[in-house]
Amino acid sequence: MPLYRSRSNRMIAGVCGGLAAWLGWSPTMVRLLYVLVSVLSAAFPGILVYIVLWIAMPEAPAERWT
Repeated sequence: MPLYRSRSNRMIAGVCGGLAAWLGWSPTMVRLLYVLVSVLSAAFPGILVYIVLWIAMPEAPAERWT
């Protein structure tokens, strides 16, 4: 399964929802882990990584999420 930004499970851009679908995890768990790693690690600039993923990850095709 290719990595796409989610169309249906999004809070901002669908990055965490897409990662969750790709990994087969709960979107809530992915979001919580992302925030925890961003806050607890000085070496992981969470906002910058999210913006890069937003640009780099294509949005899921419309027919996949209907």
